[in-house]
Amino acid sequence: MRLQLTRRTDYAIRACIHLAAEDRCPISSRRIAERMDIPDGFLPQVMGDLTRAGIVGSVNGKNGGYCLRRDPASLSLFEVVEVVEGSGQFDRCVMRGTPCHDSPTCALHPVWSKAQAAFVGVLAAATIADLAARQRTATNGDEHPRPERTNR
Repeated sequence: MRLQLTRRTDYAIRACIHLAAEDRCPISSRRIAERMDIPDGFLPQVMGDLTRAGIVGSVNGKNGGYCLRRDPASLSLFEVVEVVEGSGQFDRCVMRGTPCHDSPTCALHPVWSKAQAAFVGVLAAATIADLAARQRTATNGDEHPRPERTNR
């Protein structure tokens, strides 16, 4: 498990927050990419992950785009991360790089297990609706600020 998200996960979170923050549906991939500073070529891959997981739905046609299929108030940040990162990312032994089992344990197991549980708990407690509301508040009048680019 990394304590840093991949770009793909970062983009999936951004897209979900944007879909939750918009008052309309569907929203074009071009608009999502532009507003959330996601590369146009990368967005369809991310949206495909979210669509296959049932988080997002797509509408074809001239006025098509994407809509959240899940209520953002019941969609946790952890669920979005897990769709992209995979569920196995949260049970890997840092000493062996393989799935971590309770027996036999490595010296780091008790500490790392607590850290992972805390990390997952924080992500699970945050909803996409909460994050979208924070995004709206943070914009302070600027309807759609671009997220800061990260060097990952």
